[in-house]
Amino acid sequence: MEKWQLDFEWLRVQHWVKETMGHESLPGLQGILMLIGMQELGLVQHKFSKEEKQDLMHIAVCTVLSTDGYYDFKGLDQDGWPHFDLVRPVPKLSTDQQEVFLKEKVIAYFQEQGMEAFSEN
Repeated sequence: MEKWQLDFEWLRVQHWVKETMGHESLPGLQGILMLIGMQELGLVQHKFSKEEKQDLMHIAVCTVLSTDGYYDFKGLDQDGWPHFDLVRPVPKLSTDQQEVFLKEKVIAYFQEQGMEAFSEN
């Protein structure tokens, strides 16, 4: 994906989340990852501990990378939290490259979810 396409699609995701969730400002990557984690967990609560927030972002990363075969869904634990197995190593990237890589996967996640804002014309 070219940079301008990434920027455009990322902005669409941010606006969709902002409008859907009623946020006052555009959410960043970590906020959107937490939202994906909450969606995958199926649990919406107003307060998560710092550790739970990290776990939610981990769930999101595993979920968005599972479509490319990096992770495989293993199952739920006794508390209903999803767990994943690493299938193949995630590429070693710089911080900037890692952010671009994750944004591309998050964009694909929202497109695959069939959000009306992302339906192809």
